Amino acid sequence: MLKIESTQINNLGRLRKVVLRLLFLLMVAQISAQEIPEDFQIKAARLVELMPKTYLSLDTELKDEKQDTTLLRYFANLASENNYLEGEAYALDQIGTKYRNISQFKKAADLHEKALELAEKANNTELKVLSLNMLGVVYRRTDAIKTALDYNQKALEIAEEVENPSHHIKRSINVSLNSIGNLYQTLEQYDLAIMQFKRALKLEEELGNKLGLAINHQNIGDCLEQKGDLEAALENYRKSLAYNEEIGSNYGRIICKNSLAKVYLKQDMPYAALVLLEPLQEESDTVGDFFITSSIYINTGWAYTKLGEFDKAKKFIQEGLEMAQNHNMPSNVALGYQKLSDLEREMGNYEEAYMDYKKASEQEKQISSATNLRYMNDVIVRYEAEKKNNQISVLAKENEIVRLRLKKNQTTLLVSALIVGLVASILYILYRQYQNKNEKRVLSLEQNMLRSQMNPHFLFNSLNSIKLYIINNEQKNAVHYLNKFSKLIRKILEASSQREITLAEELETIELYMNIENIRFSNEIDFKITVDEDLCPSNIKIPSLALQPFLENSLWHGLSPKEGRKMIHLNVKRKNQGHVSIEIEDNGVGRGAAEANKENRVLKRKSVGIRITKERLANFSKDYQNKFDVDIVDLFNPDGSPKGTRVILDIPTV
Repeated sequence: MLKIESTQINNLGRLRKVVLRLLFLLMVAQISAQEIPEDFQIKAARLVELMPKTYLSLDTELKDEKQDTTLLRYFANLASENNYLEGEAYALDQIGTKYRNISQFKKAADLHEKALELAEKANNTELKVLSLNMLGVVYRRTDAIKTALDYNQKALEIAEEVENPSHHIKRSINVSLNSIGNLYQTLEQYDLAIMQFKRALKLEEELGNKLGLAINHQNIGDCLEQKGDLEAALENYRKSLAYNEEIGSNYGRIICKNSLAKVYLKQDMPYAALVLLEPLQEESDTVGDFFITSSIYINTGWAYTKLGEFDKAKKFIQEGLEMAQNHNMPSNVALGYQKLSDLEREMGNYEEAYMDYKKASEQEKQISSATNLRYMNDVIVRYEAEKKNNQISVLAKENEIVRLRLKKNQTTLLVSALIVGLVASILYILYRQYQNKNEKRVLSLEQNMLRSQMNPHFLFNSLNSIKLYIINNEQKNAVHYLNKFSKLIRKILEASSQREITLAEELETIELYMNIENIRFSNEIDFKITVDEDLCPSNIKIPSLALQPFLENSLWHGLSPKEGRKMIHLNVKRKNQGHVSIEIEDNGVGRGAAEANKENRVLKRKSVGIRITKERLANFSKDYQNKFDVDIVDLFNPDGSPKGTRVILDIPTV
């Protein structure tokens, strides 16, 4: 559980305390010169004499004066002169709340911190929890999430430790729960936030607190709106509005109507939104809460943007944005820039729209930085874990039967864990066997591929050609042929030890292979490699020795039986973002004639190179998002006669 010491909360130092005290006394001196009603002076004197300690007694007596900061300051001064710590703390918290509601957050925080110091000195739990919660609300309104969380978490910790909580303590627990719900909301964990708000809602129903019911329905509506469930959000906003109407809260009505208007805008109903927003502008000005007022102005501008009234839209958005900037409201600043960007885009001012969009993004990054989110998440996890552990410990002490049941459950869990461990071990062994089998299959494919590249016919024919050059005393041709042959054998052996190589290396190996085969074809074959300019073969991976079987097939089945001009062209080009296409086109006799020639041979040799290559490509593509594809297309002349074959390999790159 996060511990907040008094020195950490009042981290302004001794100098700041002295300055605050002097400012407060100066403010009080000004008040004393004013006319204070005699009946209130009598009431204040009586309270200072009796010195009630509970929040309820103080709140009951000063209920009618809670909204008058002048009278509250007079009472705070009188309490301070008579060392009535509880009375002074109560008054300062009420004054701080008034400052918070008119967006004077710095003054509000100073007053609540002074009230907290007095409550701690008086050792009054109710007032201490009140001050902590009020500080949390102030800092949350300025998007200082970490600081707000510290205060609300500490308030909840203290309140839940009270054995027989008073009505006010129960209310404080609800305020803290509501704040934790807002925290989940900041983390965009909307389901968890709704769960906290519903828990607080239930407790507020038990207490009969309609203000609390209004607040929690408003928060639930906001979560549902963020989730995109606009109809359910409207239902909760309307419930909140009904409670605010019932208790006569003008401030609550303004918040609810602004939220309803925002949903109408998301439902593309700008006229319905304006019906709510236009009266709110003047009403919110009288309330003095710049947070809600700036939001109303920005939403009004949003509505005019949708209606195409761009001049009005810009005026309202800029006014709301300026208000949010002047009063340090980062979330409303981000909203203002976002809506200003939308407006500029609608007007066709794309450069201004982009600049405003960047400003909105920068604000949002500052509000929900990764550090803040990680910090809050850690605190929530620690709080929930410790709370559960404490609950289990209390239950174990209170009931021996539960302890025995837990012991029995532990035995059951141990046996279950052993069974699960055994099953997991068996599954792991089976998985390893599958992996080994798959690795053996891949190895077998690579070995078969090597055998297909180094087949005896190719080696025998190549060596015979070298021998023929030597017999005919063509030493230069023999040396040239032997150099190419040895270089090819070396590349094949090097490539066979690698699962994949670059396309550039593969094309170099293929060119060597075709040069050797072309010598045996008396250089009759027109072989050409074309690579698109926007491709870099050195950055593209391909299974080693994947193209040779297709070229060998073209040579011996397509071109070998053909008379006249012989051609093989290899084209490499970009098919799309996820594939590179390699096309091997020949002008051979076609697959039909090649199959007939094969049937007429006395020695029928089964070709497995292409089948092995397809299996290797399938295994290679497992590491990529996209799949490979091999397509063989027969080519025909206009008169229907075959004119060759095209092999298309689509190799994945991502």
